[in-house]
Amino acid sequence: MTDSTQSSASKRLLILVSGGGSNLQSLIDGCENGDINATVSAVISNNPDAGGLERAARASIPNVAIDHRAFDTRESFDIALSELIDSFSPDLVILAGFMRILTPEFVDHFLGRMMNIHPSLLPAYPGLHTHRRAIEAGDKKAGATVHFVTPELDGGPSIVQAQVAIESTDDERSLASKVLAFEHKIYPEAVKWFCDDRLIMDNNGVKLDNQPISEHGIIYNSIEPSS
Repeated sequence: MTDSTQSSASKRLLILVSGGGSNLQSLIDGCENGDINATVSAVISNNPDAGGLERAARASIPNVAIDHRAFDTRESFDIALSELIDSFSPDLVILAGFMRILTPEFVDHFLGRMMNIHPSLLPAYPGLHTHRRAIEAGDKKAGATVHFVTPELDGGPSIVQAQVAIESTDDERSLASKVLAFEHKIYPEAVKWFCDDRLIMDNNGVKLDNQPISEHGIIYNSIEPSS
C-alpha cells in the first residue's frame, strides 16, 4: 500500500448506519488504536433498532436515531438528516451500511466529503443482491469498492477495490462473508488516507498524494484478512 508520513490535524467522522455496523466497528477500532487520525463524533441511524447504535454506545460515542418512517417524503427526511449531521461539524461523512437512497440535494451538500462502501467491483452490480448477481452471471471474481458519493447511485468515483475469487463451492452467504472480511480492511484504509490529507475528490476524479487514481480505484487482490 502507498505510505506517507504527512501530518495533519485530527479529523471528525460521522458514520451513518442502518444495521449491525461491522464496518462501523472497523472504523471505531481504527480511530481508537491510532491507525486513523480521527475521532468518531457521532453515529446516526435511520433505524432505531440498528445494532450499530449499540456499538457506538459501547464505545461512548454519541448516537442518534432519526426514523425515516416519521417523515412524509424522502426530501423532508434528508433535510432533517443533513441538519443533524451538520450539528456535529464532521470533516467526513461515512456510509456504513446505510440503506437509504439519498436525494441529490443531500449528496451535493456533502460532495467530496462523503464515502460509501459497496459489496461489488463497481461499476458492476450497483444496488442490491450483488453477490447473488455475480454468482448467477458466472463471474470469476467479486469484491468491494470504496467510493466517494455522488448523486448517481453507487456511481461515484472509486477510491479502492478489493478482489476475491469466486469458488465453485461459493454461495451467496459464503461469498458475502469473504468480501466482508476485505471490506474491514479497505474502508479504514481509505478513511485513513482522507484523514491524513492525502486523498481528495475534485472535478478530475480522485487523487492520492496528488496522483490521479484509475477509474476502478486502487486494486488490492492479494490482501489476506486477519482471522
